[in-house]
Amino acid sequence: MKIAITGKGGVGKTTLAGTLARLLAQEGEDVVAIDADPDMNLASALGLKENPTPISKLEDLIAERAGEPGGIFKLNPKVNDILDKYGVKNEDGVRLLTMGTIELGGSGCVCPASAFLRALLRHIIFKERVVILDMEAGIEHLGRGTTRNVDLMIVVVEPGMRSVETLSRIRKLAADIGVVNVAVVINKDIGGDDMVREKIEEMGVPILGSIPYDVSFVRADLEGKSPLDAGGEAIDAIKGIKDKLLEMFG
Repeated sequence: MKIAITGKGGVGKTTLAGTLARLLAQEGEDVVAIDADPDMNLASALGLKENPTPISKLEDLIAERAGEPGGIFKLNPKVNDILDKYGVKNEDGVRLLTMGTIELGGSGCVCPASAFLRALLRHIIFKERVVILDMEAGIEHLGRGTTRNVDLMIVVVEPGMRSVETLSRIRKLAADIGVVNVAVVINKDIGGDDMVREKIEEMGVPILGSIPYDVSFVRADLEGKSPLDAGGEAIDAIKGIKDKLLEMFG
């Protein structure tokens, strides 16, 4: 089960990614959570107080294994020990790895840092059993192909047409890099989203579930708690999405 979660900024994709990772771990799955969002908020969604060291900050290690900037570098550097060395576990056993940020310079960038992060992501997706990727907002990562080889891309949308427009662009770019399975989660649902649902259904994209707007999430954020610890209707909805995923992937 290799799932990438994306969407427009502020729609709640990190909350969904962290909560799904925790729920799947509580089901007994060996889960790796990858924070590939420059904002790096997945740790708090997992109930961790601090972020692990961003991999992009390991400049000496990247230079040793992938090469110096401006020089000859390896497209396939050694990465099979990175998760064990730099990942951290939360109380449920979810292993978190934070990728950090690099200036990629567009889709054609082949700098050592980007080559290292891509190799690491590719290795984890192939090797680990369950991977949840919290992607950066928008669609830039699709242009770089960093979500290639995932089994499912979940696009989180809000009840608004801008989110639906983002979904349309993401779906097209996902298809361009070979990601066939795309699904939608509607977040912050306050009812009366029939028009949004109709637009999504017209695209032929399945809706995994709808998460109601829940002030418990706001309260949890203010108190520095993981969303899962807040409970409430929104968590119940995410549990339903988790059950659907387990059914989909057997």
